[in-house]
Amino acid sequence: MPTDANSLTDWSNLFLAYRKAAKGKRRLPPAARFEVPLADHLLDLQAELIAQTYQPGAYTHFVIHEPKRRKISAAPFRDRVVHHALCNLIEPLFEARFIPDSYANRIGKGTHRALDRLQALTVQYPYALRMDIVQHFPSLDHGVLRAAFAPVIRDAEPLWLADRILTSGAGVLRDEYTLVRFPGDDLTDADRPRGLPIGNLTSQFWSNVYMNALDHFVVDELHCPAYLRYVDDFVVFSRSKRELYAWKRAIIDKLADMRLTMHTESAQVARTAEGVPWLGFVIYPTHRLLKRRNAVNFTQRLERSIDLYAAGAITFAELDASVQGWINHVRYADTWGLRRHIFDSHPIPPPNT
Repeated sequence: MPTDANSLTDWSNLFLAYRKAAKGKRRLPPAARFEVPLADHLLDLQAELIAQTYQPGAYTHFVIHEPKRRKISAAPFRDRVVHHALCNLIEPLFEARFIPDSYANRIGKGTHRALDRLQALTVQYPYALRMDIVQHFPSLDHGVLRAAFAPVIRDAEPLWLADRILTSGAGVLRDEYTLVRFPGDDLTDADRPRGLPIGNLTSQFWSNVYMNALDHFVVDELHCPAYLRYVDDFVVFSRSKRELYAWKRAIIDKLADMRLTMHTESAQVARTAEGVPWLGFVIYPTHRLLKRRNAVNFTQRLERSIDLYAAGAITFAELDASVQGWINHVRYADTWGLRRHIFDSHPIPPPNT
């Protein structure tokens, strides 16, 4: 992977970026159109990036409702290639600054390792405080993010590109954001550029860049020995309720400095023996359960998929992929009985019947 700050527009970096963007998608029309002729498309991108005339294309928007309502913004395929080219270059610079217990969108981390780590901490500590950000991606402030870029991205070329991509997403989630006034704000602060399009590779990565300030505040300044975060969902552990409530007040103040707020009503200290809700599961020191809402959502989705398969609207392979994906996720909890109940009550017709 290129790591030299001068390699953004190198052919090797652009070709690697294409391969990453096309992985698992080469048969889809956007990737297929870019592939023929691939060299010409990459040369055009290379020329635009060198001349700094590159302009991101328009996003395609759609809304999903599981596990919660979110507006997804999909960039054109050629822009996704550019996103990978930039991340190839700058991700290692920030990765070296991230704490070990940040688990989202990082190589070698992920949901299941986060679950393992959290369960280990429920064994060690009697109390936990789980918190999450209000309207996380719509709230991320471009000024704060640019300030995080400045000391790390020293080369002008990738810094220019990061700014161009960031500017292209300003306002995409405007309708998803509820204005918050922070101390010292005036009328002009209502128009501050904010929001990262959910769906961009850069948005997922930049979310970690943004939240890295909170991670280091909790670990280095509050000296919390047990803290972990997945995107905007984070948990602190302690042997003292009083300590956790003090940390909560300090974290609220730190988030305000970052122009973020958290759901304060749901942020309550709980005994780890009673279970910690985390990433769709409830984690206990001795076992894990799937949250009821997730089981209900999957059951409803399975019913729709079986009806679509019966009507010939989707293939058996598509139905099976959806089922296997869910099984692979929930098998990391104590769900054998639940899975048997769901599939016994919703038999899947075999293929070609």
